[in-house]
Amino acid sequence: MKFGIAFANTGPFVEPHLAVEFAQAAEAAGFESLWTVEHVVVPAGYESAYPYDRSGRMPGREEAPIPDPLVWLSYLAAATSTINLATGIMILPQRDPVVLAKELATLDYLSGGRVLFGIGVGWLKEEFDALGIPFEERGRRTDEHADVLRTLWSNDVASFAGEFTNFEKCISKPSPVKGSIPIHIGGHTEIAARRAGRLGDGFFPASGRHDELAHLFSIVRQTAEENGRDPNAIELTTGGNGAVGERALDEVAALAALGVDRVILPSFLFFKNTEETLAQYGAAVIELSQHLN
Repeated sequence: MKFGIAFANTGPFVEPHLAVEFAQAAEAAGFESLWTVEHVVVPAGYESAYPYDRSGRMPGREEAPIPDPLVWLSYLAAATSTINLATGIMILPQRDPVVLAKELATLDYLSGGRVLFGIGVGWLKEEFDALGIPFEERGRRTDEHADVLRTLWSNDVASFAGEFTNFEKCISKPSPVKGSIPIHIGGHTEIAARRAGRLGDGFFPASGRHDELAHLFSIVRQTAEENGRDPNAIELTTGGNGAVGERALDEVAALAALGVDRVILPSFLFFKNTEETLAQYGAAVIELSQHLN
């Protein structure tokens, strides 16, 4: 089982020196990855419903800082050596995929192949309005943008003809270290699960009951098979709020039985006494979990 930390670029870890201390301590404790969140802008007084809380509101204040994920991860790439650098998630339909392909490949190249690209379609309509991107196109843009990224990463000279992006004989270097960058599909819906089965290298519903996760994972696997893909090649990640305390190892074992490859914990668990709490979790859960059957 792998272990990551979600919401990594929030709270005290927006501060440069605290972010470095956090990343280095997480790496030393045995965490495999840091997962960032993003909003380019948060329109004040937004009315769109946040889908991961019954209140319909994002956690924290509207004005709470959310550093750009790729800039934040680039800053920490130079301060770490093994921990993977993940977006969890980046709102793909809001980005120019040609520019983004270069940004991601550059970070991957400079970090020695440590980038994991987690994507989502977005939920905050007012943010799309501010960026001038039609909210109703976000699903189609997500699918096409993923194709654009892989086209640019996998070809020395790339051409693409799509609904939103068109180019001929373009060169985008450097290339990702391993030839491509894993694309992990975020989301808690059946639509997201089918997208993961169709085009994802991974799927991560941020949280959910075990029966809900089992249902979504079955959709991922079935969709992969329907599209001629190996369902076992799709990495499964989920939130691990339950993987703390005395029953942490039991929870990790239960998630492993569902086929989960990675548990991600919220960063707020480590806001206080960061180095100590990360080290304790590493010794009590990460190290011992490697011996679970």
